[in-house]
Amino acid sequence: MVIGPSLGTTWHMWDRQIPELSQHWRIFRYDLPGHGGAPAHAAASVAELGDRLLATLDGLGVQRFGYAGCSIGGAVGADLALRHPHRVASLALVASSPRFGTADEFRQRGVIVRTNGLEPMARTAPERWFTPGFAAAQPAIVEWAVQMVRTTDPGCYIAACEALAAFDIRGALGRIGVPTLVLVGAEDQVTGPAEARTLVAGIPDARLALVPGASHLAPVEQPAAVSDLLLMHFSTAWQQDTSAAIPVLPHITAPAAPSTPFVPVAEIAPAAATPDAVAPTPDDRYEQGTKVRREVLGDAHVDAVNDTADAFTEDFQELVTRYAWGEVWSRDGLDRRTRSVITLTALVTSGHLERLAAHTRAALRNGLTPAEIKEVLLQTAVYCGIPAAGAAFAVAQKVIQEETTPPA
Repeated sequence: MVIGPSLGTTWHMWDRQIPELSQHWRIFRYDLPGHGGAPAHAAASVAELGDRLLATLDGLGVQRFGYAGCSIGGAVGADLALRHPHRVASLALVASSPRFGTADEFRQRGVIVRTNGLEPMARTAPERWFTPGFAAAQPAIVEWAVQMVRTTDPGCYIAACEALAAFDIRGALGRIGVPTLVLVGAEDQVTGPAEARTLVAGIPDARLALVPGASHLAPVEQPAAVSDLLLMHFSTAWQQDTSAAIPVLPHITAPAAPSTPFVPVAEIAPAAATPDAVAPTPDDRYEQGTKVRREVLGDAHVDAVNDTADAFTEDFQELVTRYAWGEVWSRDGLDRRTRSVITLTALVTSGHLERLAAHTRAALRNGLTPAEIKEVLLQTAVYCGIPAAGAAFAVAQKVIQEETTPPA
């Protein structure tokens, strides 16, 4: 059985399930990149996390397995069930969702962490992860949770936020063909019962388990209930699917007894290099441009532009999407940080301050810090003039305050 953690946690969030589960299966736990002391090799997507996990399991000789994951760990399991269905025998999605909030929410979280560090996330973790009663009664566990977040690598945390921003399998749930348990805390305010019911409605062979008195980290808050539900689900699923045993290749030394768990590893291995992507055809450039435009400017901005388009302006918007975003912004010659620096400078130079707010927000999402944006605008003051730079500072200051202020 493979067990995946939630964003900001380590494999230790599953500690209280291991004694029970390891009596029945060999257990493999992993940390996300930059979490729990794991090497800070950020992954760009949920699919990349899944590919790294499979590479590690291949090295151990594990071909087929049951998978239980919490939050982003659940996303990894669902992605594997979709892309590698022959590897996953059974699935448990804990506090998970086919889409986590909105892309804009997670990209703004990345901006907050890049600007303020992980302290805002650590400070608010207890209220996101636990019910108020549990947090009040278990101060030591709350402090443990806060320290998990504080010791996470910020760059890997931001990359995970970007991965969740791009994750959306709502249209693919019907292709998950393995028995699936969808487990959720009844008081989860992050990915709660509504998201769980969406999973159950979309996955053909799925069952819902609602855990009373639990929030987002149900395995920590209600360990016995979660252990019992996982034990019942995986026992039943593997009885139905006798091919779902976890084989070990001959060159791997088997443990002394089936109940011996795998030793946790520090990090799932990097995936093998993949061939370079084929350049998009003209027919693909509009779709590519839409994707990049949303990633850089945000869904809210693009939706607002599309909502105001009509027969007179729609051809122009298609031109912008296809050419500016599908061709120029999609080229490999410059990274997005550099493109944002150039764009901010060009907007100040040309006096198009009406676009500066959107691109200041985009620059923050593309990895520029407020200090770096300040340096860009100071540079424009020298070459574009003090009045132009002064007006730009006023616009950028307002956006930076809005985007980088942590939640109260």
